[in-house]
Amino acid sequence: MQKSSLLKSAQALRPLFDRVLVQRLKPATKTASGLYIPEKNQEKLNQATVISTGPGITNATTGQVIPVSVAPGDKVLLPSFGGNPIKVGDEEFLLFSDKEILAKIEE
Repeated sequence: MQKSSLLKSAQALRPLFDRVLVQRLKPATKTASGLYIPEKNQEKLNQATVISTGPGITNATTGQVIPVSVAPGDKVLLPSFGGNPIKVGDEEFLLFSDKEILAKIEE
């Protein structure tokens, strides 16, 4: 029996309010000399790529929408814990509030 899922792809997810959907960067699987690093010894990177963002949050006093500070494709620095994990197929994504993201990485 095939398991049905509402989530077909990460692009189908549209975060609400000031939430940001990110995917962590993959850790290195080989050393510089070509040795494979076991999965349990690979470090968990706190860098991610923004997949999609919500429109922003409404200011309670002025009624204006305050947009999120990142855009899809941006590289960001994440806290070492937190975020809501979302699994789409074999891929894992995280949903953070805009204010939880530590920094935008400029290249």
